[in-house]
Amino acid sequence: MRRGLLSLGVCLLVVFAHPTMAGTRIKDFASIEGIRDNQLIGYGVVVGLNQTGDRRQTVFSTQALTNLLQKMGMQVNPASIRVNNTASVMVTATLPAFAQPGTKLDLTVAAIGDAANLQGGLLLLTNLRSADGQPYAVGQGPVVTGGFVAGGGGTKQTTNHPTVGRVPNGATVEKTPPSVEPTTEVKLQLHRGDFSSANRVTEAINKKFSSEGAPVAVPENSALVRVKIPAQYLANPVSFIAQLESLQVETDAVSKVIINERTGTIIMGKQVKVSPVAIMHGNLSIQIETTMEVSQPAPLSQGTTQVVPQIGVGVKEEKARNLILKDGATVEELVKSLSSIGSTARDIISILQSLQAAGALEAEIEVI
Repeated sequence: MRRGLLSLGVCLLVVFAHPTMAGTRIKDFASIEGIRDNQLIGYGVVVGLNQTGDRRQTVFSTQALTNLLQKMGMQVNPASIRVNNTASVMVTATLPAFAQPGTKLDLTVAAIGDAANLQGGLLLLTNLRSADGQPYAVGQGPVVTGGFVAGGGGTKQTTNHPTVGRVPNGATVEKTPPSVEPTTEVKLQLHRGDFSSANRVTEAINKKFSSEGAPVAVPENSALVRVKIPAQYLANPVSFIAQLESLQVETDAVSKVIINERTGTIIMGKQVKVSPVAIMHGNLSIQIETTMEVSQPAPLSQGTTQVVPQIGVGVKEEKARNLILKDGATVEELVKSLSSIGSTARDIISILQSLQAAGALEAEIEVI
């Protein structure tokens, strides 16, 4: 007997609302233009592996090891090298703004060949370059992995990811990265562009630092505020920026409902409003069953035995559930009300999407 089930319903995922944040420091939602991190990358070789390195099919590992030995005065035939204990890796690091020579950085090491495990390996001296191709740091040190591989003889157990590891404090900065030092003005970049937030930041800065009615801050757009350094701070702009970043500002964020249909999770906020609305929701299920029956011919007849499918269709429709929301209701109250009448997560997501289509949900819905 075969069964097919057709359910007329919808999926519910994540609902998230951004409430208004009060008293947030400027440094928590904005940054200074030109003062940012820089990404570094390099090609390296990890040695000392226990027969878990690259195989001979990974040609560039053999070439890298040959070139390395030649620089040390060793003349080696690449065809005679086995790289079982060696792995080619890509090395990455984040170089902070104004990092001085001698500053230590953490490294992330990832195998790029067919190495099975980097556990116990040693990263050899590696140049780390930025997007402009200039070397800014060098790295070397033992690789620490968060996983391991154990077993043998066809039975193997792998935990976490053994082909990616870290080298804590494994890199040393050799060159100061290019950064824009503040001179007579700074520009604040809001992480989320919003005209209301940019205006409030401007008002807070002018209230704190303006003198004789001359504003020091001017909003250029929804994500950028230009601030002129007052004359008394020109000799010490660091002090001005420190006070600037510590200012408390009420910021705005767009209310959103975020839906993730893969996980069926709902994250709700209290500030998202729902207009007065009546909701009626029910489920319709259609079940189709196919039963194979044998048709036996009469004795001494010329007929043959046949298998005849018998198809049965069953329809089940639940009673529609009714819910009325008054003016000023929030998404939290809506979800609680829906849960109280037995609505599932999928039902709630479906209703939220329908509310937005009807213009009754005062928020944006974002599906991730």
